[in-house]
Amino acid sequence: MAKRARIRCVNKTDRKNPHERISHVGGVNKDGTKWRQTEETTIGEIEDGSWEYYTHEDEETAKVIVAKHNGNKYLKTENDGLQPDNLLSLPECPK
Repeated sequence: MAKRARIRCVNKTDRKNPHERISHVGGVNKDGTKWRQTEETTIGEIEDGSWEYYTHEDEETAKVIVAKHNGNKYLKTENDGLQPDNLLSLPECPK
């Protein structure tokens, strides 16, 4: 069974294309420590089934999924349309 984690923040690139904007995602562990990892690592963990990620949107869970645009994989929530608006609206992760 996959482990679950809530994404609470993102780091963005300077690219204008929304499908290439997220470089890192992050959150807080149960013990209060913060975590942060690359989008590439997160995509791999979702695809291999070892982790499930989600965000909260108006107290409703929004599952994070892997999508593809012009041959490039990126993260978005199931609730999003083509663009990863829910993730892009999260605050910046501390570096």
